[in-house]
Amino acid sequence: MADFGSTCLVAGLIASVWAVLASWLGFQHRSSELVRSGERAAVAVALLLTFSSLALIQAFVTDNFSLLYVAQNSSSSMPVIYKVSALWGGQAGSLLLWVWILAIYAAVVVMQNRSRNRELMPGVTGTLMGIVVFFVAMLQFVSNPFAPTGQPVADGHGLNPLLQNPFMASHPPSLYLGYVGVAVPFAFAMGALFSGRLNNDWITTTRRWSLFAWFFLGIGIMQGGYWAYVELGWGGYWAWDPVENASLMPWLAMTAFIHSVMIQEKKGMLKIWNLLLVIIAFCLSIFGTFITRSGVISSVHSFTKSNLGPFFAAFWVLTMIVALGMLAWRMGRLRSENQIESLLSRETAFLLNNILFIAICFTVFWGTVYPILSEAIQGARTSVGPPWFNQWIVPLGLALIFVTGVGPLIAWRRASGQNLRRNFAGPLLVAAAAAVVLLAAGMRHARALLAFALCAFVLATIALEFYRGARARMRTAHETFLAGLASLILRNKRRYGGYLVHVGMVMIFVGIAGSSAFQQEQVATLRRGESFSIGPYQLAFTDTSSTHDDHKDVLSTTLSVSRRGEAVATLRPEKWYFRAADQPTTEVAIYGMFSWPPNFSDDLYTILVDNDPKGGGYTFKAYLNPLVSWIWIGGFILILGTHVAVLPEFERRRVTRARPAMEARGVAS
Repeated sequence: MADFGSTCLVAGLIASVWAVLASWLGFQHRSSELVRSGERAAVAVALLLTFSSLALIQAFVTDNFSLLYVAQNSSSSMPVIYKVSALWGGQAGSLLLWVWILAIYAAVVVMQNRSRNRELMPGVTGTLMGIVVFFVAMLQFVSNPFAPTGQPVADGHGLNPLLQNPFMASHPPSLYLGYVGVAVPFAFAMGALFSGRLNNDWITTTRRWSLFAWFFLGIGIMQGGYWAYVELGWGGYWAWDPVENASLMPWLAMTAFIHSVMIQEKKGMLKIWNLLLVIIAFCLSIFGTFITRSGVISSVHSFTKSNLGPFFAAFWVLTMIVALGMLAWRMGRLRSENQIESLLSRETAFLLNNILFIAICFTVFWGTVYPILSEAIQGARTSVGPPWFNQWIVPLGLALIFVTGVGPLIAWRRASGQNLRRNFAGPLLVAAAAAVVLLAAGMRHARALLAFALCAFVLATIALEFYRGARARMRTAHETFLAGLASLILRNKRRYGGYLVHVGMVMIFVGIAGSSAFQQEQVATLRRGESFSIGPYQLAFTDTSSTHDDHKDVLSTTLSVSRRGEAVATLRPEKWYFRAADQPTTEVAIYGMFSWPPNFSDDLYTILVDNDPKGGGYTFKAYLNPLVSWIWIGGFILILGTHVAVLPEFERRRVTRARPAMEARGVAS
């Protein structure tokens, strides 16, 4: 099977090269047969890389330690879920997953566009397969997952213990689905520039692809934050780590793009800007792949230093040069059909929204690359930590929250004074009332107070939009309020699904503001029967136990938790020692929203730091993280809103499909 997988990899490289050549020659010679041949080759590549990936998975599941990659990332005692997940636990396998997903996307794109967008498809297929050629070449010649060990190996080293978490099965694939998904709108943008077909077709075709990539990037980021929260034992969920930033940057660029294309669709504006945003998003996804695998940055998430770095850097630079060169070539044909008529308009709000997203993206990018640049120029690496990022990102984030609330309230083209007074009065009063209530409750943290007030403002604007729409349905369709609300959402899925996404983002902001501004920390060394306090909680150390399984030893402690004298939970922070890796891990215990009964106001987060078997003392650390649960609640709402936004327009499709049948029966349509 390993030989079969390696052979499929070689065949995939040959087929992808042919797909690029056939697409190019087919366009040049106006040969539909060559273009179709390139598309068939793209489908073949997807099949070949599927076989290759399944062969590597089979090697992991059957403990085939004759392969170096399997020996380095698996062991016979690991559970099957981690053996499968080990496919992307190292460098070569993660590259194979990247290009496997891309090849499947390319095959889906080809099948979706068998009878449409024919002018765009040579450029689209050529672009996607060109990316595939680079990745498969790296796998074949630089980092081959099917390379043999060279000598018999009885057992493997095992997956890094920090990666032996259920999120290993979902977090990396989610991120890759998003990272790689950005390639599809990028390919259509290149197809539009390449063919000169610069109308809105490429945007309409890729709308769901863009939302798909954005959604999975966002879900991957959320999962990664929660994984770090429950696994690393530091009480936080985001550290502005370079690899965390690498996933955030394309998400920010795609968020700007998804907002900006609405202006192009409605007003014929921002055509150059939208193409530039797609190029930026894809280049940032390649940049993230580069810094993870080059060894140029230090991160708990990154792979070890390898010789892939120069190749990825060259590919990244080449991609930017070619894409920006094509944009410059077509610049004269991308003039806007309309202009912004007033600063007080929804168009301006969308543009400001885009500027803020890109400003945040650039800030994150600069903070990520600055240590690398400082080392290259000065010979010494300057660290950029969370305080620097927070200093710049927080004000931009607060401005972004405000603009998010302004957008739905302001009119297209030009807002009148009456429009502004009528729409802004209620939400501004809600924001002011929220600030007064929080001040009366004793809150004095200025940034948190402003963030909560702005979140109240945005929620009020969204609630006002839903209320007005439902009331209009009640008048025109004579429906009840709830029925009108449901009809409103189903008839305007894109708009109101987007509002639900905004609600989810507001909840995330609430959680971030609360947990970062009001976090408490306490450390205590206890013997059995002793206790310590943090906030309103008292924690009593009551018991210890030791267990073991096939690949780890477990030391477990028991903390009885009471709140103002009433027992509320029992927590068991643990230490796990993985024998194959000779490495311990800290397993946290949390009283929060996933406890029973759930606690939505704060998370009580406990860690077993150390123990002294002779003296009988155990050192615990506890964090109190107010409102952090609302980050995860916001993520669930974001998932719901995205699903609503991408639901197909069933009613419209039924009408469209029924029309030919009606005409055939002589019924005028």
